[in-house]
Amino acid sequence: MVMFDYFESVLEGVEFLIAVGSILALLGLILGLIFIIWGGPRIRYKMFGVIVASFVLLGVCGLSTGFKYFRIFR
Repeated sequence: MVMFDYFESVLEGVEFLIAVGSILALLGLILGLIFIIWGGPRIRYKMFGVIVASFVLLGVCGLSTGFKYFRIFR
């Protein structure tokens, strides 16, 4: 029984990390687009990397996972 409780706790932690990754990816995508539009040339170049990383993170974590886990827009 202790082993099952341990694995259940590990799975809850993984689910939380996936939800946080989803929210951070959306935030990175929004901020990246804002800084590409209104930022200078150096910031604009860095924000392309942020946007690419955000798309990868959204692909791994899913778009609505964070919303469902944290009950946002319920």
